[in-house]
Amino acid sequence: MIQYTLYVIDDEQTIRKGITAAFEGDYQIEAFETAEAAMDALKGKPPDLVLLDIGLPGMNGIEALRQMKDFHPDLLVIMITAYEDISTVISAMKLGAYDYVVKPLHMDGLEVTIGNALETIRLRKEVQMLQEKFLKENVPCFIAESNAIQDVMEFVRMVARSPDTPILIFGETGTGKELIASAIHYRSPNFKGPFVAVNCASIPKDLVESELFGYEKGAFSGASASGKKGLIEQAENGTLFLDEVGDLSLEAQAKLLRFLEQGEFYRIGTRVLSATNKDLDSMIERDLFRKDLYYRLSVIEIQIPSLNERRDDIMPIAKHFLCEYGKKFDKKFTGISAEAQNALIAYNWIGNVRELKNLIERGVLTGKGPELTVNDLGIEQAKETDTWKEVGTGESFSPLPDSGIDLLSVQESLERYYIEQALVKAKGNESKAAKLLSMNHHTFRYRRKKLGIG
Repeated sequence: MIQYTLYVIDDEQTIRKGITAAFEGDYQIEAFETAEAAMDALKGKPPDLVLLDIGLPGMNGIEALRQMKDFHPDLLVIMITAYEDISTVISAMKLGAYDYVVKPLHMDGLEVTIGNALETIRLRKEVQMLQEKFLKENVPCFIAESNAIQDVMEFVRMVARSPDTPILIFGETGTGKELIASAIHYRSPNFKGPFVAVNCASIPKDLVESELFGYEKGAFSGASASGKKGLIEQAENGTLFLDEVGDLSLEAQAKLLRFLEQGEFYRIGTRVLSATNKDLDSMIERDLFRKDLYYRLSVIEIQIPSLNERRDDIMPIAKHFLCEYGKKFDKKFTGISAEAQNALIAYNWIGNVRELKNLIERGVLTGKGPELTVNDLGIEQAKETDTWKEVGTGESFSPLPDSGIDLLSVQESLERYYIEQALVKAKGNESKAAKLLSMNHHTFRYRRKKLGIG
């Protein structure tokens, strides 16, 4: 059973003691004589509910409410007032107060008001638990230890709060762009609505308009006699996810832009998320993608790092898939062998999380156990050597000294050096600099910003 915490903030001792005596058997009560004292306590873990007197000495209840909402926007506050001053009550409600009660307090009525507020909190917590459960079970890219992906996940949590802000997701094939889109949906106010995913690359050019926007009966030869509801309309009050939006033809781009500019999707309450693995800036330069559509879709941009950029996450994700497919195929694997772990970490993940998932699925299905081995995975372990090692570019690296090295610092220094050199050679043109490093433009931009390179 959930134990709720209530703050009672009132300068009258009889009020504080009366409320505490009436409800301390049901809730954890903390009483404060001034708003200043309560604000200090709020800097830690906030309570579930606040009962706040409007006519406090020092900082009054209205100003206290304003500051509380700044610190904790979702905090529920019930205002206590000595008389029904309509203008003051309206001010409190505009600032986000849940309800108000009038002195002298009647405990039976206050109990109902508190009960209604806590029911709102209970439902909110239940929704959050369901959202977290869904994300944990269905979005393995949320299994994150690396700073690169933790930053992305924190940003996802923040931007998901909006019900309609367009978001454009960039990432290589297999990084989990659709999973990130679904995570945004299930954390958003629209999570009860449908999540409709559309692979723009798979829709024939001449059918894009009818698929997205639908058509009336008899609109063209071969059309359904009853007409067809478009995917955009199917996503009403939910989320429309346009995957591989960079593959849309210019004609389809123009129609999508017209739809967005006319505001129709705001009317039906649909949020538009889109994703691509293409360099849209380069496509815009070559007149293959509309700049005005790009700005419409990319109010918020999210860059998903490749699995090669987040090697700390390889083993946690692999173990997640090992558990998932062990249950699916009813096989008892105790873990992944040390040799296989080394091979997984050293592997060049061209297909990213999707490739890792497929390798583990195949390994679990064909492996005999009790551990998943290199042979089960079908990849070779990286060969170790104590001599100088030459890489494909012909560059050489010295062996690891006995004292060890700070690998992250070395990686960061190397990355910083080559990004700066590429920018010099490209005369500041990010798109050209990214090509010199064989990087996606948006990955380049993300790493440049991350490293603070001007």
